[in-house]
Amino acid sequence: MEELAKESISFLTSPALDTNGPKLGSLAAVFIMLKSALGAGLLIFPWAFEKAGGIHSAVIVEMISLVFLISGLVILGYSSSVSGQNTYQAVVRDVCGPAIGNLCEICYVFNLFFISVAFLVIVADQLQKLCVSIYELITGLPESEMPYYWYTDQRFALFLLCLFFIFPLSVPKEISIQKYTSVLGTFAATYLTVAIIVKYHMRPVHEINLSPLYSSGVGSWASMFSVIPTICFGFQCHEACIAVYSSMENRKLSHWVFLSVVSMFICLIIYSLTGVFGYLTFGKNVTPDILMSYSGGDVAMIIARLLFGISIITIYPIIVLLGRSVIQDPLLRRRHKHTAVTGSYESRTRVALTTAWVTITLLIAVFVPDISKVIGVVGGVSAFFIFIFPGLCLIFVVQSESISLTMRYLLITWGMITLFCGTYIFGQSTSVAIMELLN
Repeated sequence: MEELAKESISFLTSPALDTNGPKLGSLAAVFIMLKSALGAGLLIFPWAFEKAGGIHSAVIVEMISLVFLISGLVILGYSSSVSGQNTYQAVVRDVCGPAIGNLCEICYVFNLFFISVAFLVIVADQLQKLCVSIYELITGLPESEMPYYWYTDQRFALFLLCLFFIFPLSVPKEISIQKYTSVLGTFAATYLTVAIIVKYHMRPVHEINLSPLYSSGVGSWASMFSVIPTICFGFQCHEACIAVYSSMENRKLSHWVFLSVVSMFICLIIYSLTGVFGYLTFGKNVTPDILMSYSGGDVAMIIARLLFGISIITIYPIIVLLGRSVIQDPLLRRRHKHTAVTGSYESRTRVALTTAWVTITLLIAVFVPDISKVIGVVGGVSAFFIFIFPGLCLIFVVQSESISLTMRYLLITWGMITLFCGTYIFGQSTSVAIMELLN
């Protein structure tokens, strides 16, 4: 998910792409899609497998969700080719009208905001484990004997991190650091998957438990449904897919369908391997953040924590930039109608919005008990971009296409099914997540 933000710097914030510039080949398009989808979502997948009722249940939900994930990508590419627009918001606005376009921008900001919260929660978790690692390394004592001091609390450490690193990186109008960290998130995700598999196979034989793998039972429908927000959060690359499609050399719909299927199946393999082996390693004791399940002195996982921590610290400012631009641009346009927009006014607005964004996300992250509560909200909002907006685009776009009546009814029916599923996922998962957060 965080890689989506990095690609969005060049794709989603610009009003139009340079269609006469260099074109993306098939391999580059797949790589960007993978970069957009792979990231912090891996941390929660082993816990999602346990919550779904086991491996069989989780894989069934993944396979069903994959149909809608691929369908959404195909619909968005088709809508982009019809409308001629090259960003997600522009396509939705052009195809569905200005009202739904405004709703898309609101959901976009809301989604980025809670992704920021999720990232800070993950950083806080890693800070806690790193403090434990340092304590065990210096004293040689176990974590259970570690005394508590206010200055060793991860919440205080997170406050200092935001004050001295994240906030200063988020204030500038342009963020150039992303070009140096463009592959860090993908490398961290790949490293984590390999590390989890290797750590599982390095366990003593008497500790290996294969019973969850061979169990034929499946969880209840409620437990299976509860992991869909996690899948939405992990697999989401739909906001960047229109920009990718618009930059491709070969924009044939059949070719785009092929690339969408390949990208999603590669993501499915990586997420499933992480979920399966993480779940087999810890079973019902797995935590919402898989890195928190490993001991503080595990060197391989210390490296994974550092990779994810550094990656998120460099990505968070880009998330702020994207969300801030959607809010700030209308304010500057409104100001321009009445008077000239000075550089000082733009700077004051940018600093105020950045301060508010970092402060509010930090306050929420401090009081959130674990990442699973935030993922419920983010996954619910992600349903808009994976289900609801693609469903609406399909319903609207087929109205003007010269196709047979039967095909039109079939496409409209599928669009309504997608729209209904997305609405239900959003309502159910978001309401449950908000109630858990309030409690």
